[in-house]
Amino acid sequence: MKFASVALSALAISLASPALAEHHEAAPAETAAFPMTPQGAADWVASVEKDLFDYSVEASQVYWVNNTYITEDTDALAAKIGAVGTEKSVKYALEAAKYAEIADLDPVVKRKLDILRNNIVLPAPTTAGAATELNEIATRLNSQYGKGKGTLNGKEISGSDIEAEMGNPERTPEELAEMWTSWHDNVGGPMKGDYVRMVEIANEGAKELGFDDVGAMWRSGYDMSPEEFTAMTERLWEETKPLYVALHAYVRSKLNEKYGDEVQARTGPIRADLLGNMWAQEWGNIYPLVAPAGAGDIGYDIGELLAAQDKGPIDMVKIGEGFYSSLGMKALPETFWKRSMFLKPADREVVCHASAWDIDNKDDIRIKMCIKVNADDFVTIHHELGHNYYQRAYQDQSYLHLNGANDGFHEAIGDFVALSITPEYLVQIGLLDRDDVPSADKDIGLLLRQAMDKVAFLPFGLLVDKWRWGVFDGTVPPEAYNAAWVGLKRDYQGITPPVDRPLDAFDPGAKYHIPGNTPYTRYFLARILQFQFYKAACDQAGWKGPLHRCSFYGNKEVGEKLNAMLEMGASKPWPDALEVFAGTREMSAKPMLEYFKPLMKWLDQQNKGKPKGW
Repeated sequence: MKFASVALSALAISLASPALAEHHEAAPAETAAFPMTPQGAADWVASVEKDLFDYSVEASQVYWVNNTYITEDTDALAAKIGAVGTEKSVKYALEAAKYAEIADLDPVVKRKLDILRNNIVLPAPTTAGAATELNEIATRLNSQYGKGKGTLNGKEISGSDIEAEMGNPERTPEELAEMWTSWHDNVGGPMKGDYVRMVEIANEGAKELGFDDVGAMWRSGYDMSPEEFTAMTERLWEETKPLYVALHAYVRSKLNEKYGDEVQARTGPIRADLLGNMWAQEWGNIYPLVAPAGAGDIGYDIGELLAAQDKGPIDMVKIGEGFYSSLGMKALPETFWKRSMFLKPADREVVCHASAWDIDNKDDIRIKMCIKVNADDFVTIHHELGHNYYQRAYQDQSYLHLNGANDGFHEAIGDFVALSITPEYLVQIGLLDRDDVPSADKDIGLLLRQAMDKVAFLPFGLLVDKWRWGVFDGTVPPEAYNAAWVGLKRDYQGITPPVDRPLDAFDPGAKYHIPGNTPYTRYFLARILQFQFYKAACDQAGWKGPLHRCSFYGNKEVGEKLNAMLEMGASKPWPDALEVFAGTREMSAKPMLEYFKPLMKWLDQQNKGKPKGW
């Protein structure tokens, strides 16, 4: 699961980024008087959109350089442009709140005013110097993470390499514990002071905008009240929790069989470092350790298939592009291939965390990855390209509508395409011989492998922002930051650290999206939405078999309907966009549960007589 910077609403990117604010030229909206009338509001919005469009292009270029060439100088440039964006966004949000009070506003103008007010990630207060300080802190946190290192057998290891080694099932429990602990101590620990101060400043900014705190502001961006949004996410979690609990019980028993009671007990939470991922958010890397006898070996590994055909990183991206082309979408522009970062440079520090970029709000789309030839990155490429094709589809919308219907949509597009990476798809693209397609008796293995990522992620996708909501509203004070984080991971995931954590630790900082200030509930929503999108696509393609075996590769009708939704961008409330493609206005976990129904039945059989829960 990777982050994609749904690039560049100055309302989202400037604010999670950094700063050295200086005086800058007055924006058009500052120099002209727009009356408090419906037409005045419309003219003001148009002026703001032009200003933010121009700013976002410059900011995108600066952030790209900073992410792909981390130095003190690029940090300073990113901090400076970030402060400018923060000041613009806060100022425009305050003005938008005033115009929103005008009667008889055009509905489109009203929606744009709400976007201006609600979509700030980190609002700085209007106090002199606040934007500068906020963005300096945000830059510092982002760079600290990008340069972060852990240790393996006492030797320093980079962030991208330590992620890969955490997923290596050959590593011993002692090695896994060392990597987990060193990463959390070295990367997260030093951030806490800056993070506390950042929260103080951003909360002041949120209050000026009329919100109780930053968390309430984030939850206001979903075409419903913060309370309704919280209730919806909890409903979706409760719908899927029985499936997660069954998976947890099965995996725990297998880890107990492998490592024994001293490493992993038969009951209680699972040790976090044993699950093949630094944050225990996805467990697919340990699939070989828990695979069911007989059905477990699905007969192929995508990474090995790629290597056998000498496919390199660029070839993997070309394959990903080919999926979208098969749906009728046009080829990626030449600039994509010239300007993207596909490999980790040997001569400099970069942020390897995979992301998708839209530099000019038109066609300068790129991805930034440190691609390795393996199954994870093959899937990630399909995911990141989903962001790029979404960005390109809505490029003709006005500036404030250049975004997904909600942030979960943006994440779900590539994810639902990746669900179509079935054995049949691998045959269609020539990676897998038809004689090697797993038979139906291997379906449990295929589903378990998917669940180890898709289902295992659900509670983590919810708890990251639940922690931040508590931090922002003050129910989690600084002295309780780490205890609250560890507690939420235990309560929701059934996960516990491999070693006792000191009270002054800052384990949340060891997860990119915390120092990167990326709201995280989008990924939880994406896990739900991707199955809704997938079922809709399979229905449109006329698929009649088990849902999990469907591939809509090459179906132009699906592509046409998908593009109709993507082209809407953020111009309509998300239920409208969902209805265009999926035929429903409500997020539902039912398609996900249908997909995994055979697995749930099997897990219940495997777990008979074994403890469940933690």
